[in-house]
Amino acid sequence: MTDWISLATGQSYPTGTLYVVATPIGNLADLTLRALHVLGLADAIACEDTRNTGQLLSRLGLQRPLLAVHEHNEREAGARVAERLAAGERIAYVSDAGTPGISDPGARLVEAVRAAGHRVVPLPGPSAAIAALSVAGEMLDTGAGRFTFAGFLPSKAKARTDAIAALATLEHAWVIYEAPHRIADTLAALAQQLPPARRLLIGRELTKLFEQAETMTVADAPAWLAADAGRGKGEFVLVIEGAGAPAKGEAALDANAQRVLGLLLEELPAKRAAKLAAAITGADTQALYRMALARREQE
Repeated sequence: MTDWISLATGQSYPTGTLYVVATPIGNLADLTLRALHVLGLADAIACEDTRNTGQLLSRLGLQRPLLAVHEHNEREAGARVAERLAAGERIAYVSDAGTPGISDPGARLVEAVRAAGHRVVPLPGPSAAIAALSVAGEMLDTGAGRFTFAGFLPSKAKARTDAIAALATLEHAWVIYEAPHRIADTLAALAQQLPPARRLLIGRELTKLFEQAETMTVADAPAWLAADAGRGKGEFVLVIEGAGAPAKGEAALDANAQRVLGLLLEELPAKRAAKLAAAITGADTQALYRMALARREQE
């Protein structure tokens, strides 16, 4: 039988190094053996929130000095971490959950440490975005497995609308995170701005006791959320199907032209909507009309 502990401990872990450690997004059993070993080996652990990390270490039976490194002090804290690395310490960095730097603090710390001449080593592990993509199925086919990670959409309606319009034209799938107090608004915005047959996956509370990974069309998503009050709780990751390769002539239609067309199609026939959208945006009328007909067929 393979000695898994030896595989984790047998690798070289040099001093004067920052170890960027992914931690579980829900289920503690998802912590890797290498992560457990490095957290125990580190001279100190830099973390996004000392309370959350303190609880994690307590569950692991570990005690280590904690250094607060969060979005409000990351550059300054990076200099202090670099000083400790210069003294020959091993420092681990963890965010509250998942992989640091992915919609979490960590990037500025890594930059500061590297600029000071110290080594940075990643310890891969849990990521909500990758977990959701792994069960997205054919949604990845439209882009031959490619995807865009967009993090959290803007909180204000106008900025969110613009962000969705820019993402809506991507041929491949795109991934966003969302908080429980904003999920209803985000799903409503997706239903309003995207073709109704466009598919998405809603990942909720992934790896936790009541996790869900449900696929549906964007048109059906608001009703799915409203059908059960419990569905609005927890942390969300959404995978949205890409638009696929545009038909000839449609590649030149920018996000604004497509957004205007979508709004007009809610009230007007396809031909009239395309003509008005062309007048407003300056885009090609025939390309807009072809897109309008394609969207009508998907309804």
